[in-house]
Amino acid sequence: MVTSSHEAMHRIFQHDAAAIAHAFAVLKLPFAKPTAVEQVSVDLTETTPVERRADTILDITTVDDRFLMVVEAQSSADNSRPDAWSYYVTFLRNKYKLPVILVVICHDHATARWATTPMKLGHTFWTTITLHPLVLGPHNVPAIIDPAAVVQDLPLAALSAVTHAREPEIGAILGAIVAGIRRLGGNETTEFYVELIEQGISHTDAAETWRKHMATDLSFFRSESAQKLRAQGRAEGRVEDVLMVLRHRGVVVTEDAADRIRACHDEVQLATWLRRSLDVSSVDELLT
Repeated sequence: MVTSSHEAMHRIFQHDAAAIAHAFAVLKLPFAKPTAVEQVSVDLTETTPVERRADTILDITTVDDRFLMVVEAQSSADNSRPDAWSYYVTFLRNKYKLPVILVVICHDHATARWATTPMKLGHTFWTTITLHPLVLGPHNVPAIIDPAAVVQDLPLAALSAVTHAREPEIGAILGAIVAGIRRLGGNETTEFYVELIEQGISHTDAAETWRKHMATDLSFFRSESAQKLRAQGRAEGRVEDVLMVLRHRGVVVTEDAADRIRACHDEVQLATWLRRSLDVSSVDELLT
């Protein structure tokens, strides 16, 4: 289950090495074939009370090297983002001593053009940092309008839908995805992408077209498995609520402690922790 359109856009990249290797090849990204991919904690907060969180951070090992990839979703031009992005890149470079690539996913040409323009930070008379994001949008992600292509590569089809959400071809893309998913049948993977697409285009006009497909062509996805995915999404959201309250109150949350909390998928237990997070003075007190 996906809780926001931004999450939907970047979660397409939360896959195994084979899936990312395929994306690199299809999108002609300038990286060697990945052999391992691990997700890194998105919490980039230091001792300051201001919480900083990237969308997705991946630790990618290829046949040639190893690097971190920060994947950010952007639905419109926002000149405040370069400040945050430069922090993400320098923080991760400092912490992990690895090269860092910033990937920005856009779903219209205007936002992609804005994100592609080098972003200069510094004084009017002197640039200290220039950001060059690797931008994915309708200009370089193919419009998947063939159901056979959807069957062959559902992740790429989902990325196609999200990056073309405001483009004229979105109707044909969604139609192809519906036809392809019907061929694939209902399972946890296809159900995940059905809901991911629904959320990824939720704030665009294409959302109404997708809802009509959901009500007619894909109604069988309202299954037990889909309910499980939605429950998982609720649990993930509750976990982040617990962590947010603790940090807001100044309670120290180490990475190990955050991982222990994220490992819980019991909604009742998480609800209890959320109530207790308002009063406890340590994570140990919360968990015991």
